[in-house]
Amino acid sequence: MYQYILMNNTFLWLLLIVNSLGTVYGYMWYGSQLSVTPAIFLPFVPDSPTASLFFCFVLAFFLIGKNSPYIEALAVTTLFKYGIWAVVMNLLTLFVEGEIGWQGYMLMVSHGAMALQGLLYAPFYRMKLRHICFAAIWTLHNDIIDYVFGMMPVYSSLSDYMNAIGYFTFWLSILSIAIAYYISEKRMSLTKV
Repeated sequence: MYQYILMNNTFLWLLLIVNSLGTVYGYMWYGSQLSVTPAIFLPFVPDSPTASLFFCFVLAFFLIGKNSPYIEALAVTTLFKYGIWAVVMNLLTLFVEGEIGWQGYMLMVSHGAMALQGLLYAPFYRMKLRHICFAAIWTLHNDIIDYVFGMMPVYSSLSDYMNAIGYFTFWLSILSIAIAYYISEKRMSLTKV
C-alpha cells in the first residue's frame, strides 16, 4: 500500500515541489558562504541542497517512468548523510549555545525528513555496485574538500569542534555508503528469487 502512495504521480509531484523549494532555500542559506568560496569548490560546499537536488532529479525520472541509478546512488547516500549530519549539528549547537531558535528546529525536521525520504524510496532504486562506488567517491571527496580544504558549512559556535566533527562526518559517510550498498544488495537478492 505505501509503495502505491510513494509512486503515485500526485504524491511524486508534491514531493518534487516541496524538495525543489527546499533546495532553493538551501542554496539561498549558503549564499554568503558561496560568495566567498573559490569557484573550484562551489559544487561541494552546499551539501544539503545538492543532496535534495539529486533527489529532485530522482523524482523527475520517476515521473517519466525511468530510473537513473547514478543519481539514485548519489541521492540516497547524500540525503541520509546530510540529513543526519544537520540534525546532529543542530543538536550540538543546542547543547553548546542552549538554544537554536525556530530555524534550528525547522532545519532538524526538514533534514530528518531528507534522510527518511531517501530510505523510503529505496525499493524503487535500480543502483548497482558501480553506481554506489561513484557516489562513494563523490561523498568521500566532499569530506576532503570540507575538512582538508576548510570548505565545510559555517557553524561559528562549533568551530572549536571541527576535528571531532570531521571525524564524525567521515564515519557518517562510511555508514551512508554502507546503507546504499545494503539497499542495492537486498534488491539484487530479491530479484534473484
